[in-house]
Amino acid sequence: MTKLKLGPLADDKPVKISIELPAGVHRDLVAYAEVLGRITGQSAPDPAKLIAPMLERFMATDRAFAKARRGGIQAGG
Repeated sequence: MTKLKLGPLADDKPVKISIELPAGVHRDLVAYAEVLGRITGQSAPDPAKLIAPMLERFMATDRAFAKARRGGIQAGG
């Protein structure tokens, strides 16, 4: 069975933002949503709903970001 980095999506109060994505990224989000739906046995989620959990997961596993955040240092500098 395929093990994705994302599991079922949490139902949380969202903050609305608008972004533009390259077409390839959008196609990948759609494909990821379809695979996630098959794996969880649910209907495929709206691809836009994947963005926040993906960003959250990315930031949670970025060691340099975590270190900079703990140390009060701005990341990237």
